[in-house]
Amino acid sequence: MNIIFMGTPDYAQKILEKLIETKGMNVVAVYTQPDKPVGRKKILTPPPVKVTAESNVVKVYQPNRLRDEETVAELLKIECDFIVVAAYGQILPKAVLEHAPCINLHASILPELRGASPIQQILLDGKKETGVTAMLMDVGLDTGDILKIDKIDVSDNEMVETLFERLTDTAVNLTVDVLQNFSSFTPIAQDDALSTHCSKITKADGEVEFLDAETLYNKYRAFTPWPGIYLKSGLKLKKISLEEKESSNEAGKILTIDTNSIVVACQRGSIRIERIQAPSKKEVDVLSYINGKRLSLEDTIS
Repeated sequence: MNIIFMGTPDYAQKILEKLIETKGMNVVAVYTQPDKPVGRKKILTPPPVKVTAESNVVKVYQPNRLRDEETVAELLKIECDFIVVAAYGQILPKAVLEHAPCINLHASILPELRGASPIQQILLDGKKETGVTAMLMDVGLDTGDILKIDKIDVSDNEMVETLFERLTDTAVNLTVDVLQNFSSFTPIAQDDALSTHCSKITKADGEVEFLDAETLYNKYRAFTPWPGIYLKSGLKLKKISLEEKESSNEAGKILTIDTNSIVVACQRGSIRIERIQAPSKKEVDVLSYINGKRLSLEDTIS
């Protein structure tokens, strides 16, 4: 079968690699986002999907706008059996959706968590289960008919990077399954009444307060390494764990000091902090930080 693939980040790259290596699948073209400047030196860097495509001699297209007439006309000249879309980052126009069955791999159990950040949101919500949905795309955002959902469990201490990796593996296997067995699936319409939405993560989302320990810890799980979590003062909490989530306390007070960590109170519950980073300073162990600030038991971290 001939496949046009559309995707941009690591998540999509792994799916593309699997399609290229799978017998009977021929990736005839790859669409991905334009190269972008990265780092302090603003070095123009190709997206991961482009790197994989070029290393396998697959034609790459990087339109600024997929919806432009010339871009659409060019795509429609490419004969294919399927279009596979995974975290591409652009909306597909109707003409492209009608060119071939467009299969999207979305990292949630749809209709839950449509939108840009389903992996982080699962952790923010403290959910115990998530998955990947293969769906037929339509003109809406993650609203297409569902072909198949593969689910995985989420542990209480799972971090976004490990969850991302597990969902990527799930998506890779699901993609091949759906393509190879496409005719055996009956598309099922989503129930819009059950839908929820998640927005793109911003730097500001990382600001936290010592209010609810479980909420703070879930932000740490979801936002490490980016955007990280930090207090209003700019103090970054680099390595923490949930101590307990039921007690009532004075927010920010140091409750215990151990050999390599401290326990800090939230209004509800408490967290254990091991590493910390002050604004414009290097990351340090928390004991070095509190000793430098001459903080002790009953003092407040802020």
